[in-house]
Amino acid sequence: MPLLRKIAPVLAAGFALASINAHSQDYSDQKQSYKRPDLIPFPEEAPYSPQLATLGKMLFFDPRLSGKQNISCASCHNPSFGFEVPVAGAIGATNKPLPRKAPTVLNAAWISPLFWDGRAPNLELQAMGPITAEGEMDGKFPQIIGRLKGIPEYNTSFKKLFPMDGVTQDNILTAIATYERSVVAGSAPFDRWIEGDDVAISPAAQRGFALFNGKAGCAGCHTGWNFTDSQFHDIGIPTKDVGRAAFAPDDPLAQYAFKTPGLRNLTYRAPFGHAGQFADLDAIITFYESGGIPRPSKSPLMKPLSLSAEEHSDLIAFLRTLTAEQTQTALPNLPN
Repeated sequence: MPLLRKIAPVLAAGFALASINAHSQDYSDQKQSYKRPDLIPFPEEAPYSPQLATLGKMLFFDPRLSGKQNISCASCHNPSFGFEVPVAGAIGATNKPLPRKAPTVLNAAWISPLFWDGRAPNLELQAMGPITAEGEMDGKFPQIIGRLKGIPEYNTSFKKLFPMDGVTQDNILTAIATYERSVVAGSAPFDRWIEGDDVAISPAAQRGFALFNGKAGCAGCHTGWNFTDSQFHDIGIPTKDVGRAAFAPDDPLAQYAFKTPGLRNLTYRAPFGHAGQFADLDAIITFYESGGIPRPSKSPLMKPLSLSAEEHSDLIAFLRTLTAEQTQTALPNLPN
């Protein structure tokens, strides 16, 4: 069973149900399914502590974990852009764009598996992937461990937090994963509406919520408070990337299937799609309306939509209510 840490009040008030007045319909059941949690799950073997999360944050922003000591985890997961970057493919160690867009770290404590293709079952293994990938950070853990041991502040922190073995690969990954689990999207206008503030979102956004859960069918995959089922779906995007099929070759529906992304803080996270194919919300909603290209692996949930211009606009208005007011993430002071 995971250990739970209470989220700060600004992030996690328990939500009372409220009636929705769009077209005098009652969406209480749908609203209940988007109830925000007030606890962050942490694994028993790595319980939360502020000291461990602080160490993990330092490592997350430290370029000394990369082979050339010039890029960090934050280079592809920038807090200013919803813990993504505003390009189709972030620039890695080879100074070339990566083939896939960097997924957000937001709310990753609730997500498993990770990566677009689900190849990592937890955040510890997820953190290892980019650090060691030749085209991303191109780090080598023996070198990283040697560097960190040679930095007195890091060496002391690891010895205090991991008295048995100090700086090791597993302990580095545990610290980074602990920080990443603490990265939670803030309360958005949608959340205030769920709490009972009937004017927190516009009538257009309320109509968009009805479309999201009804005619548009978005809630078939974008479920729960983080708006993801953490499953894999081929939505008919033209691509040569086989996605999940690389790790589930016997599943015919895994071909060209990618993990459903969460929808929190979308305003900061364009472009969209596993390779950043869609410049903005208008572009990706237009694609969904098309139903995607037909092929045997395409999800049966992907069907052409006949949305009016007003409905298209209402759906986008709703999606924008999922973005919290932007806050500044303080950069850590890195030890010399």
